Amino acid sequence: MDHTRKKGSAVLYVFAAVLLWSGVLVAEVDAQGSWETVVDNAGISTMHAAVTHYGNVILLDRTNIGDSQLPLPAGVCRDNPADRANTHDCTAHSAIYSPGSNAIRPLFIFTDTWCSSGAFDGDGNMIQTGGDSDGISKIRTFAPCGDNGGCDWVETTTDLQLGRWYASNQQLPDGTQAVIGGRNAFTVEYVPANGRGQTELQLLIDTNSAQYDNLYPFVHLLPNNDLFIFANKDSILFNWQTNTVVKNLPTLAGGPRNYPSAGSSVMLPLTAADNYEGVEVLVCGGAAEGAYNNPTAQYDALNTCGRINPLAGTPRWATETMPQRRTMGDMILVPTGGVIIINGASKGSQGWGFASDPVYTPVLYSPGAAAGRRFQTLAGSGIPRMYHSTANLLADGRILVAGSNTHQFYTFNGEFPTELRIEAFSPPYLGGDRPELAVGGALGYGDAFTATVTYGGDLNGGNIDLTLASAPFVTHSYAMGQRLLWLGVTAPVAAGAGKYTVDATAPPSSTIAPAGYYMLFAVANGVPSYASWVKVG
Repeated sequence: MDHTRKKGSAVLYVFAAVLLWSGVLVAEVDAQGSWETVVDNAGISTMHAAVTHYGNVILLDRTNIGDSQLPLPAGVCRDNPADRANTHDCTAHSAIYSPGSNAIRPLFIFTDTWCSSGAFDGDGNMIQTGGDSDGISKIRTFAPCGDNGGCDWVETTTDLQLGRWYASNQQLPDGTQAVIGGRNAFTVEYVPANGRGQTELQLLIDTNSAQYDNLYPFVHLLPNNDLFIFANKDSILFNWQTNTVVKNLPTLAGGPRNYPSAGSSVMLPLTAADNYEGVEVLVCGGAAEGAYNNPTAQYDALNTCGRINPLAGTPRWATETMPQRRTMGDMILVPTGGVIIINGASKGSQGWGFASDPVYTPVLYSPGAAAGRRFQTLAGSGIPRMYHSTANLLADGRILVAGSNTHQFYTFNGEFPTELRIEAFSPPYLGGDRPELAVGGALGYGDAFTATVTYGGDLNGGNIDLTLASAPFVTHSYAMGQRLLWLGVTAPVAAGAGKYTVDATAPPSSTIAPAGYYMLFAVANGVPSYASWVKVG
């Protein structure tokens, strides 16, 4: 892609560097990728996860579950009379994981975060909302720190306007977050509220089936500033500034797609090639009608994806067939522009013991390929990852996979025991020569900057692209706030000694890239660099 349009006067110089990550370099990756167990026992089962701009990863389970296997520091205990399992608890239910050392540090969470939601704000702080029991109305924050820091959870004194269990969060261009839905919560509210009340969403009322199927709604901020909101099988365009529904979109054929039926969704990468105006949403997987209410039947999961341009004059769903049936699959945007679908089961639905036949093999979906040729089956893991699993893109390009607890409490016997191991999947794009990139400073909207990239391979006249990936909050098969951008770049200019310079332009607005920290990747011959974290906005 050749983009020479530049705006703004700030210049950010990007220079080459080898990022060592304490010696963690992905080595041998075959054509289908490879797996590695990086932590044998994290001490907690990861229900929620998010990668901070320090590169470490927040792991979060729930309270009300009894003791974990990760002790809190000596003398620290959680005394909570509202806890239904353990009112005096000296074990952790959250932790921070360091990919460089594979170390785990316990964190202290007080109220119940079971099936909660979250997103990073413009300063890189995690805003974490809701949960169950004493946590259902809570707003918590986590200000990240480096591996040697002591950062921890803070419970704020401000509550949500409505208790929310199974809600979804989306960072907005004005710096607030929309918190949408939840069990018997058919409204949207904003955090911070700034004087705004709740607005009822008829979509959430209409899609509330006998087994819900409208929980953890899929929410994407579109390039025209509207929110795409999907629940069950239906979706709308919502103007968050006026709190009005702009358009009702067609129903997606097949079974239900949201919790507890557990499909997943991404907004496909936006690109400077069309001024970030072209947009498509992909929804994949889910469960058969009634799978949650009749778990003994173990109905086959869905094997279809729906793809739609929600801003088209007449939006229509195009349906594609996946290589496997899948419920509880996580969809992760990767730096080369594809989508990895990972984790899940081919029968049943979300719920304690409600699924079987794990899907061990991820697939790579290539949005730009011809229909019928978009899926590639990748190498499989040997560990089932079903209910309460997570998958997150790391700055080194790997996918961190954690969790899986199909039981009410930690249970280490039976067919699918509670899973405390953490794995890293190296996709096949990590098998080639990797470019090297590092970034200092911040990027203002529309800023022009020059990237210097060191690359030992042969470009063969090709481009070096720059992609910008957000760090979502992942839980229950949905990555909240996930987006990926192809930045505007010029053709690379050889600078000697394997170095190339590329002129690039930052995203034009907070509608395209809400303020916050992003991973910036250089991509050469389909192989990404280690990302450098940049603050955008």
